[in-house]
Amino acid sequence: MNDGEPTMPLAADVIEALRVVIDPELGENVIDLGLIYDVAIAEGGIAQIEMTTTTKGCPATGYLKEAVENAAWSVAGVQFAEVRLTYEPAWLPEMMNDSARQRLGLA
Repeated sequence: MNDGEPTMPLAADVIEALRVVIDPELGENVIDLGLIYDVAIAEGGIAQIEMTTTTKGCPATGYLKEAVENAAWSVAGVQFAEVRLTYEPAWLPEMMNDSARQRLGLA
């Protein structure tokens, strides 16, 4: 998805911006939880984000998708944000980073 060096810092900025999106059930951000599978920047400043939720029937799916889209769109240089939900691979608690696992008492 990401073909050019110049967009790499923009993808990193988007990832950092997504840290403000908190999963309402777990109280942790979507990055630390491992819910964001990919962030790429396409031509024209289009942020393409692939994400999942902790479960397929997660009641917060709509909220999380919209919050991720809005957070990405807030980054200077992003002209549009596309968020795609996937459940392949299925999310597992092991996808959380060490900090999130410790805060949730799973480490």
